[in-house]
Amino acid sequence: MTLDVSAIHAGQVTLNSLVQNILYASGTVGAILVVVGLLLIDAGTARRKNLFNSTIEKTLGFFLGFATYYVVGFGLWAGQYYIMEGATMMDSIKDWWIGGNMTNAMAHHTDPGTFPGLNTFQIFIFFLATFAGIINILLHFSVSERMKASAYFITCIVAAVVSSALSYATWGSVGPLTNAGFHDFFGVGFVYLFPAGMALVFTPKLGARPGMMEPHPRVSAYLAPSIGLCAPGLLLIFAGLPMVIMSCLFFFDPQALAVSVTMADTSVGISINNYALVWAGGAITGLIIAYKSGNYAYTLLGPLAGYVAGASGFDVYLPWQAFIVGLAAPCVAYAVYEFTLKRGVDEHKLFPLFLGCGTFGMLVLGIFKAGTPRGGYFGVEEGAYAFQHGEISLIMQIAGVATCIGTGIVTAMILSFILERTIGLRVDEDDQIDGLDQKFWDLQPDVVTHADSA
Repeated sequence: MTLDVSAIHAGQVTLNSLVQNILYASGTVGAILVVVGLLLIDAGTARRKNLFNSTIEKTLGFFLGFATYYVVGFGLWAGQYYIMEGATMMDSIKDWWIGGNMTNAMAHHTDPGTFPGLNTFQIFIFFLATFAGIINILLHFSVSERMKASAYFITCIVAAVVSSALSYATWGSVGPLTNAGFHDFFGVGFVYLFPAGMALVFTPKLGARPGMMEPHPRVSAYLAPSIGLCAPGLLLIFAGLPMVIMSCLFFFDPQALAVSVTMADTSVGISINNYALVWAGGAITGLIIAYKSGNYAYTLLGPLAGYVAGASGFDVYLPWQAFIVGLAAPCVAYAVYEFTLKRGVDEHKLFPLFLGCGTFGMLVLGIFKAGTPRGGYFGVEEGAYAFQHGEISLIMQIAGVATCIGTGIVTAMILSFILERTIGLRVDEDDQIDGLDQKFWDLQPDVVTHADSA
């Protein structure tokens, strides 16, 4: 089949559309940099005898979530816009599953009247699929070295489907919760709170790793192989996320008017500077806490705490407000971290950062930015989806937080009930001690640490 240039739909392949294609494609690059940063943090903190297995499980879990999203996830998220136009969720899934008409159509062969901006929407599948994979990496941090690989991989597939359905309700501009007033610019709810809710179930079921919370007869202490790797991992995440922020904006005429994914009034410069300042604020307070307490963990938790707390409002905060949120967030992470540590809870990332700072950020946003107009869709002037008809409210922020965490809890409860009675959930303690690298891959560390005894 030859290309008939006279028959192409030129409106789908304008220079303006190419600029947007490149912008959204850069967002996928930024998300992949986040993946690399997370893997570096894992490589610096996992026990030496489990290091390769922990990293490769995260990598494979990422691609299971990524592929699952291509199969069905995007159709679930995009359903909110189909419903706005009077179609159904099933229409969206039919168009956007991996074999769907829109997924497989070439933009220049597609009438803009049928689907304008098709290239951009197709690139958005890649972008959101990356976050379906990131959710699984984040979940693995809470079950690392303790959860059976088979159980984790099944969980990855289920989590990708459930989080996609959750994103339909909570991230965008016309999903049920978003349209009613729940505000979440950066997907904190379905990317961070959802796996944290799952961790609330899985963590107590899996128990603490040998030597982590107290000395074990065969492991005197849980020693990370190279904490120094965490700092470059942290900076890779910092470097990648500005491109992701750009992909959380919609651009309309004239030329490139930026409107947030929630349809709130914003600008590129304000949202990027808000991002920068929550990191800076979190780093400053984290530094103070770290040196006061003598605990290196807060040098890493600090900037991440600021980022997670501010992420839901990058589009609506003013830079000075974002900086204050960043400064305050590490105090929340400190309170949660110390609370769980004293109770022997072996979960040091998702609970302080996501349950603590993610929830804190959502609630602060509901208090200080209450009444900010958003929701609906640009150009719609009346009806249930009128542009900016909804307002941020504390009640809806609470409802959104409860929905996201609750969905994670219910998902993990159902999965754990099934997995415990079939393939099993927990890695045997002796295998954890001897090392999963040796058990599964016949790999041994090049040194014997002084924490391991025969």
